[in-house]
Amino acid sequence: MTALTLSTAAAPGLRADAIVIGVGKGGKGPVVAPGADAVDKAYDGRLAGILETLGASGAEGEITKLPAPAGFKAPLVLAVGLGTEPADDEAYGAEALRRAAGVAARALTGAKKAAFALPLTDAADAGAIAEGALLGAYSFDAYKDNGKDAKSGGKGPLGEVALLGGKPRDKEYKAAVERALAVTEELNRARDLINTPPNDLDPEAFAAVAQTAAKEHGIKVEVLDEKALEKGGYGGILGVGAGSAAGPRLVKLSYTHAEATKHLAFVGKGITYDSGGISLKPAGHNETMKCDMSGAAAVFAAVVAAARLGLAVNVTGWLALAENMPSGSATRPGDVLRMYSGKTVEVLNTDAEGRLVLADALWAASAEKPDAIVDVATLTGAMVLALGSRTFGVMANDDAFRAAIVDAAEEVGEPSWPMPLPEHLRKGMDSPTADIANMGERMGGGLVAGLFLREFVGEGITWAHVDIAGPAFNEGGPFGYTPKGGTGSAVRTLVRLAELTAAGDLG
Repeated sequence: MTALTLSTAAAPGLRADAIVIGVGKGGKGPVVAPGADAVDKAYDGRLAGILETLGASGAEGEITKLPAPAGFKAPLVLAVGLGTEPADDEAYGAEALRRAAGVAARALTGAKKAAFALPLTDAADAGAIAEGALLGAYSFDAYKDNGKDAKSGGKGPLGEVALLGGKPRDKEYKAAVERALAVTEELNRARDLINTPPNDLDPEAFAAVAQTAAKEHGIKVEVLDEKALEKGGYGGILGVGAGSAAGPRLVKLSYTHAEATKHLAFVGKGITYDSGGISLKPAGHNETMKCDMSGAAAVFAAVVAAARLGLAVNVTGWLALAENMPSGSATRPGDVLRMYSGKTVEVLNTDAEGRLVLADALWAASAEKPDAIVDVATLTGAMVLALGSRTFGVMANDDAFRAAIVDAAEEVGEPSWPMPLPEHLRKGMDSPTADIANMGERMGGGLVAGLFLREFVGEGITWAHVDIAGPAFNEGGPFGYTPKGGTGSAVRTLVRLAELTAAGDLG
């Protein structure tokens, strides 16, 4: 785990493996960003020219390394590109700082300590840099030998991040850093869960992780096993988990605050492995299906983060956990399931299983009459086709609430896009046998899934559906503060929603 400190030390006298500075992209070449004054002065004001000679332009994510100037205790200066230099009366945005800090932290993997001298004008900047650095320093080495064997390639994460220019005694700076620590540590825990192989993270194991965390942070937890689910009539969750030797679970996490006046419910899809069931996925489509519990991981992380931050809002997290496997006991295409709500669903495709477990959890969440419900799921390949691999889609039964979620996502640096729920697509799910089918028209499949979920939201309850199928698992190379593998998508958006609700800023 990477440590984080605010430091008032001057860059030359700080003992560290590297000093990280920012470089902007100016109209005539690289421009040294605020925060790097001491470094530039030690180079006699020639730092921009030296960087340009070394090929730097200041483009976002660009890394340039050079020996530290004489008199510095750190041996290395690492210049990271911040992108286009802002206008004279503006500063670099929070997301530019997050990304730059993340790139620098990844470049310094294995270092014991790095001092970040990026532009820092207020507590919000400190929080953004801290977030980026801690997220960028993430590595998943649980199944490697941590560098004992050179073949593993594991060097371990960056050990310590010191933010230069910070104000350790300032309440706002301290709060910003403490928030960054809480959110990033829980987000990184979500990443760990997503990256854990499915043979070590079945529904029971996931539930155990949630129970341990709940006990640590004063969160009430309830776990429904197969017997309790059967007694309660949770036909969706049981139907999806019927083909697996690992039984399903429904986990309820309840964080409450004495001064709370609002109640949010978060519902997460937690398919710990998705083979597609009897409607088996084709080769090439199941190698990363350990990530199909990313929605539940995001909900779990957000509830724990809310508790750690002591937010004045009640937050309930519902983790709908199952493993979708083919076997003699598995649900078949053509079977009809009776859901927790009492509605019947004709299962036309067992690979459209996420909506079935979410349907039961949504109805359970609705029974408590929260002020709003948000479900998060790696739900449809159609959403990836529509929005690509870095943007999640947001649907809702209330346009203002949908807009609030998109705004919150933008604020924390998570790309999202508002999506509709076209009424004409609902007819495609009509079933001659049951109340509704779990499949509808192929075109607009992501929207069809949203319409299906809407059927299981209690009357009069504000609800939104967040489909993170694209950004939940990064199969490409790392970028910014985003690693390869599990990303923790939507965690920061959910936490921000909870913060806004606690502050009375979310209607």
